[in-house]
Amino acid sequence: MNFYSQDLRISTRKRIEILDITEEVYRVVRKSGIKNGLVNLWVPHSTAAIAVNEHDTDLWEDVVNVLQKIAPLKGDYQHNAKYGWSIREQNAHAHILNCLIKPGVSIPLENGRMLLGTWQSILFIEMDGSRSRRVHVQIMGE
Repeated sequence: MNFYSQDLRISTRKRIEILDITEEVYRVVRKSGIKNGLVNLWVPHSTAAIAVNEHDTDLWEDVVNVLQKIAPLKGDYQHNAKYGWSIREQNAHAHILNCLIKPGVSIPLENGRMLLGTWQSILFIEMDGSRSRRVHVQIMGE
């Protein structure tokens, strides 16, 4: 079994936003030379996440709106009260959403292609931007 790892750098511009990183991940897959196995994606941040869903910016706007209803930016959070002096630490909503969405995903790889469905894309979800972020891509297989 072979392993290949590479970090992707992501720059976000908004407090909450969704970015399609499918093509960037495919570049790493091609570079790895691995044709069959698993592509593991890990976001090493507690206020960002990764998901697989449709590439549709209208849907992304709907997702962002629902996320803000689930955990409003200006909720009554203990975490925010604890760090009330710092605008950067007013991010309890992002920590809560990270628990719901998760920071990692695995995608099967066959014949050099990730087995994404017809409409599926790999989405990076920023919940406490704008920031410079990292996605760790690890491919294992043959």
